Amino acid sequence: QITEALLKERDKQAKWNGIPLLLQKLYEHSHPNSDFSQCQSILKEISPLLSMEAMAFVTEDRKAAQESTYPNTYTFDLFGGVDLLVEILMRPTLITQKKKQKISDDLIKDCLSILYNTCICTEGVTRRLAERNDFVLFLFTLMTNKKTFLQTATLIEDILGVKKEVIQLDDIPNLASLVSSFDQQQLANFCRILAVTISELDTGSDDKHTLLAKNAQQKKNLGPSRAEINQATLLNIPGFIERLCKLATRKVSETTGTSSFLQELEEWYTWLDNALVLDALMRVANEEAEQSSTESSDESGLANTSTRTQLPQSMKIMHEIMYKLEVLYVLCVLLMGRQRNQVHKMIAEFKLIPGLNNLFDKLIWRKHSASALVLHGHNQNCDCSPDVTLKIQFLRLLQSFSDHHENKYLLLNSQELNELSAISHKANIPEVDAVVNTDRSLVCDGKRGLLTRLLQVMKKEPAESSFRFWQARAVESFLRGTTSYADQMFLLKRGLLEHILYCIVDSECKSRDVLQSYFDLLGELMKFNIDAFKRFNKYINTDEKFQIFLNQVNSSLVDSNMLVRCITLSLDRFENQFDAKVAEVLSECRLLSYMSQMSMRMSFLFRLINIIHVQTLTQENVSCLNTSLVILMLARRKEKLPFYLRTLQQMEYTEKYPGFILNNFHSLLRFWQQHYLNKDKDSTCLENSSCISFTYWKETVSILLSPDRTSPCAIVSYIDEAYMDIDRDFSEE
Repeated sequence: QITEALLKERDKQAKWNGIPLLLQKLYEHSHPNSDFSQCQSILKEISPLLSMEAMAFVTEDRKAAQESTYPNTYTFDLFGGVDLLVEILMRPTLITQKKKQKISDDLIKDCLSILYNTCICTEGVTRRLAERNDFVLFLFTLMTNKKTFLQTATLIEDILGVKKEVIQLDDIPNLASLVSSFDQQQLANFCRILAVTISELDTGSDDKHTLLAKNAQQKKNLGPSRAEINQATLLNIPGFIERLCKLATRKVSETTGTSSFLQELEEWYTWLDNALVLDALMRVANEEAEQSSTESSDESGLANTSTRTQLPQSMKIMHEIMYKLEVLYVLCVLLMGRQRNQVHKMIAEFKLIPGLNNLFDKLIWRKHSASALVLHGHNQNCDCSPDVTLKIQFLRLLQSFSDHHENKYLLLNSQELNELSAISHKANIPEVDAVVNTDRSLVCDGKRGLLTRLLQVMKKEPAESSFRFWQARAVESFLRGTTSYADQMFLLKRGLLEHILYCIVDSECKSRDVLQSYFDLLGELMKFNIDAFKRFNKYINTDEKFQIFLNQVNSSLVDSNMLVRCITLSLDRFENQFDAKVAEVLSECRLLSYMSQMSMRMSFLFRLINIIHVQTLTQENVSCLNTSLVILMLARRKEKLPFYLRTLQQMEYTEKYPGFILNNFHSLLRFWQQHYLNKDKDSTCLENSSCISFTYWKETVSILLSPDRTSPCAIVSYIDEAYMDIDRDFSEE
């Protein structure tokens, strides 16, 4: 509505670079009946003005970028450029006539490109677009066109990243046929978009949310979340999981020909978000080209020309790594979701695990080549390099794959499965059903299975490596569930116990996360296994070493309580066995002798109750409450519960603070009832890990909570009236 004269007059002064005038022309040429022929040349004038700024934004230090302004993109948006482009793109959807208007691919590309650049540089544009649900869903329909696929995918990814609520995949028109129209390369890129739609919005800090807050949230959310509905939608797309498994396991040599890859690189080159990646890729390419041309200079010039047309191997590898990352992430989320068993069946059937096993040395845990791709200012092992992210994603997948699921035996090969059977026969114990029932045609092939390969790299990992945590978690999840002697022996024979102790004691590991994962793994490895305790004693063979070990355990009980639980349970079982070997280990093992002292068990119990409170319970530290319960359940079996409670009362008096432990414990147990007696709660984990029936857990808690002050097993009998503070209700504050 502003006159052309006024715009011209203000243009120089306001440094608008003619953008408002160009937009006015664009508006005139894009009315409903126009043929858009002029639009493209106008966009060609606008585009460079914006892409320069976007390039500056991406390559500049992000901090500086926040401070500097991007006048061109701002002006473009201010004068309605963004809304106009959205209107042009969506115009064909409004027309009902038979003769549909066709917008050329190049025009679509230019529109998307400009929108993306504006989103990068101008605050709030992405959010505005995200609020337009019709536009977001419309963008998905543009993905059917190969020529505009990459631009569309990148813009969608950006928009979904800021969208407040997860979009519903069901709403995308013809989703199944859209996905089936993608080639493997496009499918991998599409996985980047899917990642946002199937993950819960704030899963990042799951362990950190208090259980009170989570329980309150669950009461509000009665139905499945959008992310869960989206997971189900994906699983219903025919052939979807099979294609993901193929993508995840294909070798680098199987990737498609050079030309489409080069074309994609060029597209990316105009596509800014990955300017850094491309810089690095190009550098790698040049290095390799120079290398091969110097090597072959004495032969005829033929070799030289072939290097030009062939893609350097490391670029192919990098490309493949970036694809696999996205695919493994999606598979991992699906494995942890509600349809876990269905996903497990499919993944096994499509041989994901043997496929990954074959890629292990060459791709997943490959040795870094001299010119491995590194982004500016990073080193090869920093957490954001694709190599590192792939390794972590791979370890997370293994963890969710083997956690409490019998398919975990697919991580072994046939000889290794036979070895498990042999261990069971030798020890005169029945084989685990899951081992017998494992379909041998789906297990790993080759010299080693995936689990043993993982153990090998785990032992070689440098002390300060960030992978140690994930490696330990992956191996621990293989042992989780009902304790299996054969599984433990399989790992003990490969020196795992000594490796863990070396890390905890000799290298005096300092990282809390890594220590926690090692203590958890050690607990699963040693539980009820007399041979493991014997090995422990052989390794920790001096008082000095034992003292370092105890210091590590005591430095943070939140991290080591699962190990304390395992030693307590094992000791209890060994004391009830009448076997010469067990008796010998019981008398010699430093760890078991230490734990058999009543004063030590009481000290652990006192501290475990003291470090948690109902208001601060999280998924991570609630295990301290369960460990303290295990100690008391074992006491109850021996009819020593009153003695333990009296001792706690005496310890309070020594600390000159009567009632503070027992009042807290009373509240914690009331919360325990609320939390674990919920119909959705899975109590099998507590049963499996302790070999104590859930009924006994429940009974013990209600005996402890009995309001009868004359009962010798009720907590209230040990709190003086004056210090009683047990009736408060929990709130989510």
